[in-house]
Amino acid sequence: MHQHTRSCQPSSRAAPRVGFRSWLTAGAMIAMACFAPAVLADEYADVLQMHRAAKHADALKKADQYLAGKPRDPQMRFLKGVILSDTGKQDEALAMFTKLTEDFPELPEPYNNLAVIYASQSQYDKARVALEMAVRTNPGYATAHENLGDVYLRLAGQAYAKSLQLDPTARSAQAKLKMLGENAPAPAKPAPGAPAAAAPAGAKAPAKTGG
Repeated sequence: MHQHTRSCQPSSRAAPRVGFRSWLTAGAMIAMACFAPAVLADEYADVLQMHRAAKHADALKKADQYLAGKPRDPQMRFLKGVILSDTGKQDEALAMFTKLTEDFPELPEPYNNLAVIYASQSQYDKARVALEMAVRTNPGYATAHENLGDVYLRLAGQAYAKSLQLDPTARSAQAKLKMLGENAPAPAKPAPGAPAAAAPAGAKAPAKTGG
């Protein structure tokens, strides 16, 4: 499933297709440097570097140490969610991204990453809702629009299959299901060897709270 890394300048460089498309995070630190003080960008860079070097335990430990002092920091929380997701801890990642959508509903990226997890579990209705929130939050978020199209295809396939289950002679449903089978994206899975997405760029906690 397609996940987007925002930076100071728009990027058109995407990772190879693996089911739902994924973006790699080669430019992740550029995005962080644009929107965070240098000392904080270094903290994010250290965690991301550890994760990409497969030092996942160390990356999580450093993220937790940082969050102990700044528990509401959205970028580090997002990055921790990415690490959890990439290391197979889907339930914990789901909880992390869900809490981010509650604390920072203006950020589209956590909704998108929720959809990636839901789609990987074939929970396409939940993925659709999350992606609709992402595009409602940011109508210009092309990544979420593409992912939403992929989810709609999956939902259509399920509907046609149900139609055939109820009426196996429905030729139109047979033809449409066959067409989808030839063109529909594969279930979501993480891109090998890289985090699923970068931290949301420029996210700030509400002024009324500490962090």
